[in-house]
Amino acid sequence: MSAIEFHFGAPSKLDYACRLLRKAAGSGARVLVVANEETLQALDAGLWATSPTDFVAHCVATADAFVQQQCPVVLTTHIGHAAVQPEVLLNLSHEVPMGFDQFGRVIEVVSTDDADRDLARARWRSYAQQGYTISRRDLALKGAG
Repeated sequence: MSAIEFHFGAPSKLDYACRLLRKAAGSGARVLVVANEETLQALDAGLWATSPTDFVAHCVATADAFVQQQCPVVLTTHIGHAAVQPEVLLNLSHEVPMGFDQFGRVIEVVSTDDADRDLARARWRSYAQQGYTISRRDLALKGAG
């Protein structure tokens, strides 16, 4: 069963996602990121804008399967569009993605925006109703926001 984590209190959801992906790639983890097209474009730009020493190799799910295999981070609008199946799913979408249960770990990033928090609560309820145990990380308390 997938481990579900909610990271609450990110002042900027995209900035936090970039830092999280940089850390994950640096530790050798492979991550599939699912979000809408607009969010993926902003995340792609953010990952390119990191410092030259902190570059996070990434690609989109429309890239060749070989390219996806080489990238620690793959960006997609739907899980089924990716040719790779990493262990970690980072969900930046507004819904629980179909196929999330194929991943060992699912991370949900939640900003301080009220609308985003409401959508996150609905996703939390969905996971809980399906019997998943959910862990919570309050970024404001940890100073990691």
